[in-house]
Amino acid sequence: MAAKLITKGSCGRLNAGIFAELWGSTYCKRASVTAFPVRLYSGEDKEFNRRRTGFYWLLLTSGVGFGLGLGYYLSRERKRLSVLPSVIAAKPTDAGSGDGDNINLREKFNFIAQVVTKVAPAVVYIEIKDHRRLDYFTGRPTTASNGSGFIVKGDGLILTNAHVVINKPHSSVQVRLHDGQTYPGVVEDVDMKSDLATVRINCKNLPVMKLGSSRDLQPGEWVVAIGSPLSLSNTITAGVVSSVNRGSDELGLRGRDIDYIQTDAAITFGNSGGPLVNLNGEAIGINSMKVTAGISFAIPIDYAKDFLKRSEAKVKGAGTSNSQQQGRPRRYMGITMLTLTPEIIAELQMRDAHIPADVTHGVIVWKVVVGSPAYTGGLKPGDIVTHINDQPVQNAGTIYQQLDASGKLDMLVIRQGKPIRLTVIPEDTV
Repeated sequence: MAAKLITKGSCGRLNAGIFAELWGSTYCKRASVTAFPVRLYSGEDKEFNRRRTGFYWLLLTSGVGFGLGLGYYLSRERKRLSVLPSVIAAKPTDAGSGDGDNINLREKFNFIAQVVTKVAPAVVYIEIKDHRRLDYFTGRPTTASNGSGFIVKGDGLILTNAHVVINKPHSSVQVRLHDGQTYPGVVEDVDMKSDLATVRINCKNLPVMKLGSSRDLQPGEWVVAIGSPLSLSNTITAGVVSSVNRGSDELGLRGRDIDYIQTDAAITFGNSGGPLVNLNGEAIGINSMKVTAGISFAIPIDYAKDFLKRSEAKVKGAGTSNSQQQGRPRRYMGITMLTLTPEIIAELQMRDAHIPADVTHGVIVWKVVVGSPAYTGGLKPGDIVTHINDQPVQNAGTIYQQLDASGKLDMLVIRQGKPIRLTVIPEDTV
């Protein structure tokens, strides 16, 4: 770029407006000579400015195009994402509090406690009082045995096992309710074949146990056993159903024709007659007997329903009926027993190392009534009776045959893996 000095002679030929545009001020005096630096553009400068202007326009149009493209893309993505469901982030919970929106795990998962709260008021504790033996301190009859039951009618009708309330000479039945009140009980009807009995107390407006159905019971289903083991009333155990059709022949119980419910819920002495309930709070069985830990049996409630219908018909037709009085009374020994089948023996040998390998038959004593002839003779729960009066015990029927005869009972018993001999003198029932 060239710069020239402009003298006063050339000042007249220049337009003052051009100087004002280029430099902001113009001085043109004829009297003197003033020099102004004027910037004149050549052809190269014009070409440079033209290219620079084009580059700026290119940047501007590119930016506008990029912005429009990005806006279009984001608008499409926004429409696509809008079809997805909204998700609320998880919130931490306080397991120990049930306030507000927090989850109370005890209320949510304590299904056993909910069942017990519902059915416990209908469960009763049954004591058999022996009037021949008096307590040294109180002078009252001592407790010969105990069991459980549950109320099936609000007018005082109670369902229990037959072996809980019968074959107890010189004794009476006492029933204690959930609230602690005690009433004398009267055995109203007994069915020895199904091992069921009804007891009546003089009390009205009682809570009633709802009877379910054992027909649709499934293996693996949760059940709750309620009873009075070891004289501890309202004791709760829970487990699952192991089998729903354990035949009486498999258990060596001849002539009963009952498919028992097998469960691993703990059932011990005093649980007999108590209810086995499902998670709906319905009685689906009557706790009957235990072989060993994890193997217990209950009578299906459908058999009990049939028994209650027959019992009601007997009472309406001919007054109180007790089938125990039918036929010749059997002598009383005071035990509850279970026939040992090959399957039960194998199970016992797996669980208990004290069962000898040469035991192939017999009965296992499940319960011994305190003060009974068996108790006096030395029999204990868990004993295995293999021979009686020098005859091999094939099943419980062998014991009953000897009870129907006269004389004492000489027994060969396996206890803790060792054979011992005991003598029991049965009593005549009155």
